[in-house]
Amino acid sequence: MKRIKISFEVEIYPDVTALSEQERQLMESAVEAREKAYAPYSKFRVGASALLDNGQVVQGSNQENAAYPAGLCAERVAVFYAGANFPDQSIEMIAITAASNEIDVDKPAAPCGNCRQSLSEYEFKQKKPIVLLLMGEKGEVYKCASISDILPLGFNNSYLP
Repeated sequence: MKRIKISFEVEIYPDVTALSEQERQLMESAVEAREKAYAPYSKFRVGASALLDNGQVVQGSNQENAAYPAGLCAERVAVFYAGANFPDQSIEMIAITAASNEIDVDKPAAPCGNCRQSLSEYEFKQKKPIVLLLMGEKGEVYKCASISDILPLGFNNSYLP
């Protein structure tokens, strides 16, 4: 038997004011996107903003549906929009923020499994990391150096014929 330990580091900032100007602006864009979320069922609004290597910023917000599987998370809305409209551009960084109409979201909310897989696909495709910024409604901001940090042993097209 062989064992490996998989771990990663997260930088924690007290709030958005401690981020670089570029990171702060990207998170502010994600907050703006969060306010456009369509979340009448969960009342959990998520906004995402992706910074592309050409400087373009694209936004996404969660879009729910009464048939729950038919909705789409903010992260995937943003990266799929980027992929569809800027196919030759890499995603440098993505900022994600969450808020609720029912509870205080006072800590960063990480992407769901489907979103981790989708973000991982883009990172693998572009052969360079996507920096991840996470925030609740306010407060601490988590910064991860790569999507693969939050999806170790990820599945990608290297397993496919």
